[in-house]
Amino acid sequence: MGETDEGDPAELTDEEWRERLSEEEYRVLRESGTEAKFSGEYVDHHPDDGEYRCRACGTVLFEAETKYESGCGWPAFYAAEEESVTTTVDTSHGMRRTEVRCANCDSHLGHVFDDGPEPTGKRFCINSVAMEYDED
Repeated sequence: MGETDEGDPAELTDEEWRERLSEEEYRVLRESGTEAKFSGEYVDHHPDDGEYRCRACGTVLFEAETKYESGCGWPAFYAAEEESVTTTVDTSHGMRRTEVRCANCDSHLGHVFDDGPEPTGKRFCINSVAMEYDED
């Protein structure tokens, strides 16, 4: 979708988000949903360069070089653009996880775990529908 001149995405109403996003994008990004394992567009996507942006607002979230094959069923990255994401504790579904959200528009992206590869030891497990790839 990319950035727009239609005001601050953090201040959009629920109705405005529904107009901008597909039903599935809205369910994941605005209602903290999850796409089915191994169903996402970027699960098996392994470019050498470029970046992954928030589908809701266009903010750069991950560099393609940080993407790796984790086998978890969702795109995985070992590092995020630190200023572009926020994390909060998520206790839904009887689990305790760390949720990852876009720092710019507060959209749900996925979760981060402490079982990733070096150099960070992190596994950002992100819904494909929450991102768009930019070859840059």
